[in-house]
Amino acid sequence: MFSSIRHERLRRWHPTARYLARTEVHVFALSIAASVLLSFFPFLIVIVSLCKYGLQWPAAVNAIYFGIRDSFPDKVSEFLLNNLRSTIESRGPVQITSLVLLLFTANGIFEPLEVALNRVWGVAENRSYLKNQLLSLGLILLCGGMILGSFLLTAQDQQWMRAIFGTADAVPHWATWILFKLAAIPITIFALFLVYWVLPNCRVPARKVAPVAFMVGLGLEALKSVYLLVWPLLNAKLENEYGPFKISVQIVLLSFAASMIVLAGAEWSARKPTEPDTLTSRTA
Repeated sequence: MFSSIRHERLRRWHPTARYLARTEVHVFALSIAASVLLSFFPFLIVIVSLCKYGLQWPAAVNAIYFGIRDSFPDKVSEFLLNNLRSTIESRGPVQITSLVLLLFTANGIFEPLEVALNRVWGVAENRSYLKNQLLSLGLILLCGGMILGSFLLTAQDQQWMRAIFGTADAVPHWATWILFKLAAIPITIFALFLVYWVLPNCRVPARKVAPVAFMVGLGLEALKSVYLLVWPLLNAKLENEYGPFKISVQIVLLSFAASMIVLAGAEWSARKPTEPDTLTSRTA
């Protein structure tokens, strides 16, 4: 009985494995990963500058730095933080170039993602380029605002913890880590839900993508833990092969793996048959 149950569970993953083995899925994931690389540093510049010069909230800046340290190994995070600090100090409060570059490059994330989601939902017609860019802009502002909100919430919680413990140095690292996760993980899940629900050029039932967004959000968190675990070996290999470009390659590889998880979730949510009128085009 147990072997049949295990076989049934494995059989449910076969369509996802076949989907991820398709050439076009790898093309989508690589395109998304390249856009993430191009938009990653401008995004950090914009949100840190906003917190430092606009909101004048040092605790929020420290929360962003904590998030970077939580996502990358020590050497990588320190490299990113040192360059981020020097860039912001040299440019001052106005970061129009970074904002424009961020909007342009981040839009590139949602173009292949929309095409990929349309494929899994069986929609042949993609949005026009203009409509895709407008929707992508809205998602960028909304998701970026939620990410910034998670950092601000973490900063506010840290101030609350300092009031309890008395000084900033007395706040345990584990307490800051828990506060950050409590703010970041739900926002990541909600952002995934919005992407799965809004981005396809069809009417997607929210009840089908909500549980998938939850599981994919946890999967992305697990991916980050695996990356931190294998980083010593990965870093040595990439340093031999790519030299000074090793950090850029790490970001691309990590983004590619994350994109494959997101696309696997999309395939899983769209697998079961749906009613014909459920998938009417949004442009109809």
